[in-house]
Order: sequence, then structure tokens, then C-alpha cells
Amino acid sequence: MDYLKYFTYFFLTVFLPFSSFSQDITISGVVKDADKNPIYFANAVLLSASDSTAVKGTSTDGDGYFELNNIKENQYLLKISFIGYKEVIKPVEVSLADIKLDDIILSENSEALDEVSIIVNKPTIKKEADKLVFEVENTALSEGSLLQVVRSTPGVLVLDGQISVKGSEPTVYINNRKVQLSSDELLQLLEGSPANAIKSIEVITNPSASYDAESGVVLNIIMSKNLVTGYRGSVFANYTQGVFPRYNLGISNFFKTDKINLSANYSYTDDKINRDNNDGVYYYDTNKQIDNIWKSSINRNTWSKSHNFNFNIDFLLDEKNTITISSNMLWTPYFKYKINNHTNVYDANNVFESRFESDNLSKDDKYNLGFDVDYVHQFATSSLAFNTHYTIYDYNRFQETSSKYFDQNNIFIEPTAYNTDANQKTQIFTAQLDYKLPINESSNFDTGTKFSSITTNSDVVRYDYDFDTNQEILNTANSSAFDYTENVFAVYANYNKEWEKWSLNAGLRLEQTDVKGHSITTNQTDKQSYLDWFPTASIKYQAGDILNFYTNYKRSIERPSYKDLNPFTFFLNDNTLVVGNPKLTPTYNDHYVIGSSLTSFLTFEAYYINKKDNIVELALQDNSTNQIIYAPVNMDKTVEYGFDFISYFSVSDAWFMYVVTSFYNIQEETNTQNGFIKKDKWSNYSILSNDFTFLEDRSLTANLTLIYMSANLHALMDVGGRLESELSISKTILNKKAVITLSAADLFNLGDFDTTTEYLNQRNYYNTNLDNRYIKLGFRYKFGNTILKTNERQLDIKERDRIKERN
Repeated sequence: MDYLKYFTYFFLTVFLPFSSFSQDITISGVVKDADKNPIYFANAVLLSASDSTAVKGTSTDGDGYFELNNIKENQYLLKISFIGYKEVIKPVEVSLADIKLDDIILSENSEALDEVSIIVNKPTIKKEADKLVFEVENTALSEGSLLQVVRSTPGVLVLDGQISVKGSEPTVYINNRKVQLSSDELLQLLEGSPANAIKSIEVITNPSASYDAESGVVLNIIMSKNLVTGYRGSVFANYTQGVFPRYNLGISNFFKTDKINLSANYSYTDDKINRDNNDGVYYYDTNKQIDNIWKSSINRNTWSKSHNFNFNIDFLLDEKNTITISSNMLWTPYFKYKINNHTNVYDANNVFESRFESDNLSKDDKYNLGFDVDYVHQFATSSLAFNTHYTIYDYNRFQETSSKYFDQNNIFIEPTAYNTDANQKTQIFTAQLDYKLPINESSNFDTGTKFSSITTNSDVVRYDYDFDTNQEILNTANSSAFDYTENVFAVYANYNKEWEKWSLNAGLRLEQTDVKGHSITTNQTDKQSYLDWFPTASIKYQAGDILNFYTNYKRSIERPSYKDLNPFTFFLNDNTLVVGNPKLTPTYNDHYVIGSSLTSFLTFEAYYINKKDNIVELALQDNSTNQIIYAPVNMDKTVEYGFDFISYFSVSDAWFMYVVTSFYNIQEETNTQNGFIKKDKWSNYSILSNDFTFLEDRSLTANLTLIYMSANLHALMDVGGRLESELSISKTILNKKAVITLSAADLFNLGDFDTTTEYLNQRNYYNTNLDNRYIKLGFRYKFGNTILKTNERQLDIKERDRIKERN
């Protein structure tokens, strides 16, 4: 916290004395209808007389009164509007004195409907060389949650509790600032956040050098700007019925004055998630013949109760200086994870030999607190921005495991039991400085620097139960403590230029990384230090009004998670282990794309991705001890290439369709202690998404999405095909102030999958039955000035995404 305090004091001391405040001239007035009744919540927006750009805005109070403060000398246009009335535009010349206008009378619009009708647009898509822009402002999608909009965004998948873009996990931003949560908590944030202030979502497949080198793909949620002052809020609740019921509820608040924007949101989630597996392992003898076969039936249940609170305060010091303080805090006081395992052991001829039962119960308590301070200064043509961030993450898990063994006659043989106490504490500090300079109307330059420091301390203590003495005995061989530190210093420069038909975006990022991992138990220290260049480039040629050609290149890095580097062993039961690997090295990705927008509704892309030292988790069999060991390793080579066809169009005024099909090949190879492994496979991935709008006022909407994934290759495993499906329906009620949503997932019960591993002396499989078939009912009610857009956004840093627990 000292870092945060010192940097805050430094920048407040250095920058604030240079702030120049506007002249304090006020424009005020009263808005009434033809009967001289005051109009509440009428918009008063001040426009520049030269180009009609919005300068400042507010809304009237209960007496119809409005006031615009801190106005500079100039000529303006004052626009007064309210739904159902004709707008009034008055020229206003501001000199040295406050201006008090005569009463402004709004007359009813004879063409207005008897009831209030809000125009709902259709979502639109714009494909650029390095990104896809999905415009959703004032569409039916904006009536749901942020997660619903993300699910509907072309190219974005939400599967198995993870967000992915073309198979990789994106870095999520809101208003060009990263979401301040680790990846496993992101969906909870999106589910509990309303979408009515979203303007668009950008799927940036080739982020510029200004983004972290770990940002291979970026999902940037752009919120609408707002000039109107006042208060707006909403409450929401969701009920989901899967195998078990789940609940989510919360409240959002936004308050704006001329000097302060404040958003504060709270949500509570109560979940119980089920998962079933049927697994099998073929263990081999020294002659590589099947020795015995283990078949397991595993039931997993997860209970969790969590609280999420975030706030964002903008202090608008003047037109050139803004300070923002924000925080996102997640507390999970109750997290229970229970595994029941029933395993039968057979010989090579499938004759029953023995069996065992294992029960694993874990209870967690964790919190994840992030804090940010931002300062932005606008020069005449350029801008300077500073951010400092601090995260503290604390995680504790107590685990109890017991097993009972039976012989071939089902006679009880012996029990085993043990418990573990695992703890992890992580602190992250970052400081970043960015400078943006528009060179001219067709070119821009930006540069910046960033420093991040990560410290994590973890330990696990295991006690074995002695049934003869009824005592717990410390197991030093499976107890450990691990300290990890990482420092990254980065600088970057980025340049973009547009000509009549050509456009170029090129950048370079340099990152120096120093890593130290120390096992206190073994007194082993592992260090890594590396300096890397990360270039990025995008070139586009506009051959016609629609026809264009483009090519992209980006080099990025994926650093191992902290828990993957931790060398200690975590036991799910006596025969299933999860281990860390302090020798892991980062993954380097080289991503090439060529593409063309052939028509207004059809885009073609071909791509090639080379992953050096790709980090994957392999299920490794130890045939001598009959154990399955899940271990993170660096693959020697991973290559993916393929081509995509993307189409989006309106079938009718009420039906919008997005279609994509991708054919791709994955090649994986690596050397192991047992020999060399090489596998490759062609696969297909297709999406059909339909958005429908019904009724004259477009208050009833529906979305039907089908996602097909054929059999594919992942971490040397053959993963079976599956079909994901979801139908969601939304209806606005109560004069557009409330919305009811109903959705159903996995309509055809084809969302589960099989996984098979078979190479060298490794042969195992599992069939996964996920808790992904559900019905969900949601309700959201807006109150206050519902035309307000919020300043709500969450910051994040990529370092937080690597905070994970052992599962």
C-alpha cells in the first residue's frame, strides 16, 4: 500500500498546481409545458455554435429548473428536449455575466404516440483490419446484462464458464481500461452489470503495442458518454434452475454533477453447480501390456456465496484535468467443493479385482481487492495519463480426504485419511504512464511505460490420519512453502497513418522480466530473466467502397500462472494428484492474418499461429504407482492454421443474423521421458446467431444461438464434438423502466463432451456431464433519471488474470 500512497501523493503534488480552472459563468432557466406546468427530467444540452458539438448538459429538476455551470466565453446553441415534445434550440452568447433565461415553453409533438415509444435500432457490425466493432447502443441487446451482450458479440464464445475468442482467452477492457478481476470472477461481474449504457463492443484481434504483451486478443466494452446530470439506479435479480437452483441479485447506482461522476454497484451470488464424470485409465506393465483397468464414477458439487462491490469516482477538476479513484472488491466467505469418487479395478480381461471409494471436501475463504488511481491531463492537442494500481488477494483452503478400499469379494480392507491446509497471498502493484499525440488529421503517435511488481506467498501443510493411534501425523514430504516474485518493466511506441486507400498501424513494445521462485521447504531457488521485443503491425488497402484487403502480425507472451509455478503437490485423492512446475517458461505467440471484406456482409480470413513453449496441463500416468498426475508442461511445438468465413446481415427489419464457419488444423508435438509425441487434427467451428425483434414498439426481443464444435485436439487429447445452444427472450414493461428475461441453454442436450488420451504408454478417457442445461428468469428495474449513461467501468491488469487456485 506504500507504493500506492507515494505515487498518489507524488502526482497530486506535481500535476494539480498546473490545473487551470474555467471561468465560473452560469446559464440557468426553467422549462414548462404550454399550460405553464414545469417539466421534470427535460434535457438541457449546450452545443458549440461553430460545429454543434456537445459541450455540457444537465436535466431539469422537479420545478423544471436547470443550471449549467463553468461555461467559457463563446457563442453556443442551447437545445431543450423531452420525449413527446418538440425540441427548442436557442442561440446563447456567453460573455462575462451569468445568464438567466426566460421560461422555455415546450409544445407537444402532434406526431408523438399516445404512449412513450423509444426507437430501438438493430445491432450493426463493422469489420476493420485489426478489430470487429459491434454497435449495440439503443438496441434490444442493451436491455439485458453485460454478459448477454458479450454472448451475442460475433466471434466471442462463453463456454464452460470461460470467455474465448478463436480459442484464446481475451483480455477484457471497459472504456479502454482492463477489468479489475481475475478471469474466473469475470463472468460474475458481467452477469450482474446492466448493459443499457453500452455503446459498442470491440473485438480487437491485433492489439497495438500500447496493450500489454500478454494481451493477445482484447475485448473492449465502450460505454456511451453522458452530459446530463442527475441520479440513475437499477435493481436486478436472476434465478437459474440447472441441476440445482442458483441466485443472483444486486443494485447499481450512478450520480453525476458538473464536477463529480460516481457509480457504485453491489451484487450477491449464491450458486450450487454440479458436474459428473465417467473416467477410465488403462495402466500398463513394463512390457507395455495392459496390467489393469480403472473405471471411475465421479460426482462434483460446488457451493459458493460471494459479494461483489465496485465503485468509480471521477473528479472533473476542469476541462483539462481529471482524477479517478476506483475499486473492485470480491469477497467469497463460503466456497465448498465436494468430490465423491467410486472406482472399480479390473484386470486386462476386464475381470473385477477390487474397488475403492474416496470423498474429498474442501472449504475456501478468499477475497480479491483491487484499487486504482488515475490522472489524465489534456494538453492543447495531446494527452498524458497516469495510472497506479494495487491488488491484494488472500485465499485459504482446508481440505479433508478419506478413502475406503475393498477386495475382489467386496470385503473391506483398510481406510486412509488426511487433511491439508493451503494458503496463498498475492500482492500486485503497477504504475503506468501514457502519452498520446495526434500528429495531424491522418496520423497519430503514442508512447508509454509501465512497471509491475508481483509477490505471492503460498504454503500447504498435510496431516495423515493414523487409525491405530487415532492421531494426525504431519506429512513433511507433502508439505511445502513457496515464495514467488516477478518484476516487469515495459516501454512502447505506436504509430498509425491513413492515406486515401491505405492505412498503417505499427508498434513495438519492449519488456524486461525478472522472476524468482523459492521453495522454502527444499531451499531450491529458480530464477528467470529475459528481455523481449513484441512488434505489432496492421496494413489495410481499401480497393473500393466495400472491397478491402488487410494483413496483421502480432507477437505476444503468455506467462505461467503463479499456482502452476508452485512445486508442491495437491492430492484430490490417493491416486489423483495436481503438481506445479517451477521450470515453466513463458509461451511466445506469433500470429499472422490475411483477410478481405469481399462484400458488405461477407469477410474471409486466413491465419497462422505459432506457439513456442505452449503451456498446457497434461494428464500423465504413472504406471508403476497407478496414479494420474496433472502437471503443467511446456510443449515443444504448437501450430494452428485455418481460414474463416464470416457473414452478418439483416434478413428482415426484425431479424438480424450472424454466421461464421472456421476450418482449422492444430499440430502438437513434444518430447517426454517415455518418447516423442506428435499429433495433428483438422476441425470445424461454426456459429449461427439470430436476433429477433417483435411488436410495434420493439419491446419483445429474442436471440437464438447455435455453436457447433467438431472433434478437436487440445493438449494431446482428442476432444469430442458438441453442440451448444441458447434461447433468450426479453420483454420491457412498465414504460420501459423494467425488463423481464427468460433464457434456456443446451436445448438439445448435446453440450457435453468426451476426451481421450492415447499415445505411448498413456491411455485414459473421461466423459464430462456439465451443469450447462438450465432455465433462467431475470428481472431488472430502472429508477431515477433513466436517460443517464454511467461512468461505470472497471480497471484491470493482466497480472491479475494469473491468480488461480488449484482445482
